[in-house]
Amino acid sequence: MSQPQTLLETKNLTKHFVTKRSFLGEPLATVRAVEGVNLTVEKGKTLGLVGETGCGKTTVGRTIVGLYNPTGGEVLLNGENVHATLAGPSAMTIRRKMQMIFQDPYSSLNPRMTVGDIIREPMEIHHLASQAEMKERVWDLLKQVGLNPEHASRFPHEFSGGQRQRVGIARALAVNPEFILCDEPISALDVSIQAQVVNLLEELQAKLGLTYIFIAHDLSMVKHISQRVAVMYLGSVAEIAPSLHLYDNPLHPYTQALLSAIPIADPKLEKSRKRILLEGDIPSPLNPPSGCKFRTRCRKAFDRCAEEIPVLKEVEPGHQVACHLVG
Repeated sequence: MSQPQTLLETKNLTKHFVTKRSFLGEPLATVRAVEGVNLTVEKGKTLGLVGETGCGKTTVGRTIVGLYNPTGGEVLLNGENVHATLAGPSAMTIRRKMQMIFQDPYSSLNPRMTVGDIIREPMEIHHLASQAEMKERVWDLLKQVGLNPEHASRFPHEFSGGQRQRVGIARALAVNPEFILCDEPISALDVSIQAQVVNLLEELQAKLGLTYIFIAHDLSMVKHISQRVAVMYLGSVAEIAPSLHLYDNPLHPYTQALLSAIPIADPKLEKSRKRILLEGDIPSPLNPPSGCKFRTRCRKAFDRCAEEIPVLKEVEPGHQVACHLVG
């Protein structure tokens, strides 16, 4: 049996935003959005990325695909440094390999362009085919995402939210990428449509061998689509594990609290179980707490948590946790 191949890897990925500078340009206030994130994504698999609003999920994703330049660390795609390549003559090649599906299907599509032009544009930029070939390719992509070829002549405002997101998926597929960042692709859609879009992404992954990072708030949906899940809190990874194992045996107190919020379909079980309520608000990334960032809201925190930053360590095969209480 062959070993799984790592397609994407981040090493100590860090992203800070300077929000205030002195008269001489010296930084006075810095948002530490992402701090030392280490992730690996196997080829043909999906890594789910979850956490509360403001935890840095989207910043990690946008830094990975090059929309943000990292403050520190690196991103490797098939062993190639993504940001170093983006700064050189091979930038177009690496951009073809990494695409993104955006959260809002309404604002991510140009309202002045037809659907056909939106899907065709990436192919024109990368000079992938002739005009006749691109026309056939657009029709084929529309069929793959569950739309009709005649939709190519329509404008985005003529479609529903779910259909617009399908157009966004078709646009991402236009350049034959290896990796796609799915940045909360279902959060702006009706609940009845969300499952359809997730099923479509799974079908395309099986057919085309795609690799995803799937960012979402819906923990049940992340469990369904992901083989591994990483839980983020205030810019850092708190826990990473295989999906089913994480949901069955969460070890970090923050992960336990998140998973306790997932509703259960059985009313009797739902009524009998105990929710873990987190007190207080997420600390500001402008001035994060010392030691463990979660300690100000953790019911199990003790003295060491305020003094020492917990290291993400493996406690079981494939299961990593950043907590002084574990391991």
